[in-house]
Amino acid sequence: MTTYQPVPTMAVVNRVTEPKFKSGFVPLWGRPNVGKSTLINRLVGEKVAIISPKPQTTRNRIVGVMERNNVQAVLFDTPGIHEPRHKLGEFLVNEARDVLPDADVVLFVVDAAVPPSNEDETATKLLRSISCPIILILNKGDLLNKIEAPQRREEYESIGAFAATHLISAVTGNGVSKLTEHIVNLLPDGPAYYPEGTFTDVPDRFVISEMIREASLASVHQEVPYGIAVLVEELKPRRDNLTYVSATIHVERASQKGIVVGEGGRVLKTIGQVARKQIERYLDTRIYLDLWVKVAHKWRKDDNALLRFGYFVKPDGSGRQ
Repeated sequence: MTTYQPVPTMAVVNRVTEPKFKSGFVPLWGRPNVGKSTLINRLVGEKVAIISPKPQTTRNRIVGVMERNNVQAVLFDTPGIHEPRHKLGEFLVNEARDVLPDADVVLFVVDAAVPPSNEDETATKLLRSISCPIILILNKGDLLNKIEAPQRREEYESIGAFAATHLISAVTGNGVSKLTEHIVNLLPDGPAYYPEGTFTDVPDRFVISEMIREASLASVHQEVPYGIAVLVEELKPRRDNLTYVSATIHVERASQKGIVVGEGGRVLKTIGQVARKQIERYLDTRIYLDLWVKVAHKWRKDDNALLRFGYFVKPDGSGRQ
């Protein structure tokens, strides 16, 4: 816990006491592709979650730490709520649900540019047993005009019980400062869970694997993104002031491998160039990135493969171990 010293003063009777510290756990909740990852990056002020227009991009609970004066909000970027079609899908939904019991505030994020969907209603139903405040976040507000905004707000507020509603744009930052202030006001008194200056608690290998996956999602199309998993095999400094990073991009079928590699290795080269810039910024050092592509047949339906790629499941297959 961070220690805060009282401000020195000459008058004992006017001694300044140590300021209270507020902290708590704040999951971002909602269906896929509503902008949860963009919002968590905006709140934290650092990139801790990958961003892609493709749904179900976030696969693990990503922790981001939002710090303000005497405040620490531990944010969880959860996988989107959807109807699972395979073991990976089941893991994603359970990964999201597991954060709710410890929540102090829940941010229910929706895409304000479109009316509520069945998945939005499903996500709302899963929150009915939650006793903490639930804030409705109408994201992508920059895509609405003044006439559409009140109607869309009414549509979403009708599907659940919310403590408050904020219309924001995670991309432009509009409305985020007021949302931040509201989150801080709702947090209880508590300890600092992480050392000052921490913005995420995930290991470097995980962050790097996610950056490579993000670059892959941006470079390939069709159904390949859903079949991609990235495993960092090696991460170590070298004598020539370079950090060596070896990673494997796993796909489910041989045809997908051809797409990821591309003609003459063109696509894989692009993935490497984009990922390397992000990784160097993150590690604050030059890197040598060695990328490979391998086929792991139907890995999304294989418990052993899910464990190997970091998607931990309990013996009954229901969630994180």
